Amino acid sequence: MVRMTAVDELEDAGFRVLEAANADIALLVLETCSDEVQVLFTDVDMPGSMNGMALAEQVFARWPHIRLLISSGYACPDPDEIPDHGRFIPKPYHPATLVRQIHDMIRA
Repeated sequence: MVRMTAVDELEDAGFRVLEAANADIALLVLETCSDEVQVLFTDVDMPGSMNGMALAEQVFARWPHIRLLISSGYACPDPDEIPDHGRFIPKPYHPATLVRQIHDMIRA
């Protein structure tokens, strides 16, 4: 539900969103259309073979042009653990905060 709500909010804000249920699917999506992706928004805790931090590390290593926005409702990762000066947004977050963060990242 959280993912679907975030997708709806981002699409309502005018973003084109590519959705993935887990890190493995996200990597498959990026392998086919990474040129179109500007920001990866992921949760630290997610199903699949890796968590959101491991996904962020792989994305940074393979596609360094993609900005990283990581979220969690539990623990805030150490900023040094987020690759390439990615950003962290704690849950619960307001939809406007999510939209603003992504706008800022695209403009940076």
